[in-house]
Amino acid sequence: MTPPTKVFFPAFQLQICGELFVPEPGSPNRMGAAVVISHPMTGVKEQTSTDYAKVLSKAGFYALTFDAGYQGESSGEPRGLEDPHQRVEDIKAAVSYLTTLSGRVDAEKIGLLGICASGGYASYATQSDSRIKCLATVSAACVGRMTRNGGVHPHHRENPLAIATALEAAGQWRFSAAKNPTSKPEAPVMFETDPSKVAEGADTFFRDAAAYYGTKRGKHERSTQKVPPQSYDLMVSYDSFVFQHLIAPRPLLMIAGSEAQTLHYSQAAIDAARRPKELFVVPGKNHFDLYDDLRETGPKVVDFFASGLE
Repeated sequence: MTPPTKVFFPAFQLQICGELFVPEPGSPNRMGAAVVISHPMTGVKEQTSTDYAKVLSKAGFYALTFDAGYQGESSGEPRGLEDPHQRVEDIKAAVSYLTTLSGRVDAEKIGLLGICASGGYASYATQSDSRIKCLATVSAACVGRMTRNGGVHPHHRENPLAIATALEAAGQWRFSAAKNPTSKPEAPVMFETDPSKVAEGADTFFRDAAAYYGTKRGKHERSTQKVPPQSYDLMVSYDSFVFQHLIAPRPLLMIAGSEAQTLHYSQAAIDAARRPKELFVVPGKNHFDLYDDLRETGPKVVDFFASGLE
């Protein structure tokens, strides 16, 4: 397989590091169609984003993966910061980068694939960027609702205590940073990645996360799962799907596992969207299974982008 080319492009005041996958020799001629792929929260481009990029490049698409600002090989301090508006700008900047590749990428044939939290960020970006011609998501989630609800499960609802706790942690982190401006405290780990250290009664979502991020399936040195608490006051008032209807008339595909704790996000987002739209549920799969098991999702996204970017 042709190795990707490392590329860089600006997003707000940060430098974003990406990898451009080109159509594989002998693959179908997609006439310059390209797909931006945005990674999960606490992830990096080398994990599930690359798995999907390889499938798409083999099918004749250009595919651009990248590290979010403050994360991976992209610039920004504090490291690991999760800023929804930066994440959305990163996606739009990636689209802008692809439009500069004249003679290779057709600027009228750019699609977007968002995974996990980026399923939410990608939705938000597509709602307000008409250059994105179609959107697919895998295991989509909204970090704003997660923060306000105190978890990702469908039974979680907006919780004043969860909000207060998150804002208290963010405020304390900002206070410490202001008091010691030259210090660079290490952000706390969002969840345990060593499966052997995950308590038997731990939240099933975090057990599933450790089975991916803490094993050869998804382990990567730059994916530390460390999130500065000030991220939470950036996320608490953000919502991915409120304006989901603005994606139409562009095609929308949302993919989720039937056993995913986050399936309800895709269901709610599809309900809020207008046609053309499709919810594709993969039987027996949890949230993280679809990060690296592409037997059903790979062909599905290829067919979707082949139709949406023709």
